Amino acid sequence: MTATPPTPSGDHSAPNLTGKRVLVVFNPKSGSGDSELPEFIQLLRGAGAEVTERELQKDTPMADYVQDIETFTYLVGAGGDGTVSSLAYAARYKNVPMLAFPAGTANLIAQNLDLPTDAAALADVVREGHSLRLDMGEIEVKGEMTGFCMLAGAGADATMIKDSEELKGRFGAMAYVMSAMKQLNPKKTTFHLTIDGEKREFEGIGVMIANFGMANYRLPITSDISPSDGRFTVILMKAGNLVRLLPNLIDSVRAKLNLGDPMFSGNLETIEARSVTVDAAEPFPLQYDGELHVETTPFNARILPGAIRFLTQAKRDDLET
Repeated sequence: MTATPPTPSGDHSAPNLTGKRVLVVFNPKSGSGDSELPEFIQLLRGAGAEVTERELQKDTPMADYVQDIETFTYLVGAGGDGTVSSLAYAARYKNVPMLAFPAGTANLIAQNLDLPTDAAALADVVREGHSLRLDMGEIEVKGEMTGFCMLAGAGADATMIKDSEELKGRFGAMAYVMSAMKQLNPKKTTFHLTIDGEKREFEGIGVMIANFGMANYRLPITSDISPSDGRFTVILMKAGNLVRLLPNLIDSVRAKLNLGDPMFSGNLETIEARSVTVDAAEPFPLQYDGELHVETTPFNARILPGAIRFLTQAKRDDLET
């Protein structure tokens, strides 16, 4: 009897997904319209998967799209970071591995998960089925609850995102950099925090509550951030402007590459926490996972340990800063 030869790794049509059901929830308004999602779906079907597509509609709660999630093998969220985090929150603790398909502008969640960007490689991620159980954040503003995967913030970072909105169509991810350079004199105020039950005040330009820790191009925001340790890293932004935070980015890269102790200090302070309440002497706009919201401080955030399984080829250590 002749043995069946192994399937070549480059054969994207191999029927590895026969009998698997894949739910694809997508935002048609994300990004610049050049997503490889149709090719990706075709590859999944070519591999034997049964694919169900659901397009996001205005005023339909995200939970409605995943009310039958436990009948599927995999979940795919195609859109920007806001779409991915909202879908992940709706599917939290359902134990169905999710792919963060990068179809938005920045796609920071996909970058943090070290995902490829082309359809064939993303289809391979689903075929291989390797996932990591990671934390999420849950945020409460004026009695409304929602989730985030990467970070929530009030202050200069939310202002930067607000100013970048009109530039995203023309400049893509560079809009965030251009907006950051404009924030030379952001508003400074006194922040009132409650961190795991303990009160704290500081004067600065913003607060970020991070679960993932990498910015564009997988540059670390700061060191010692892990999406699987059951804790946030709360970042107190004390610098006078965002440009002055660049030395801290250099410190984070140095730490990532084991190049020695930090060269700069004083612009940022980091604190680990499971729950955080943020208020400010002056109301500040909020952002979570890159989406600007009309609400302002105060807000509450708490960690949801191991809430979502994300599909990724990366190892757990690869996702830490």
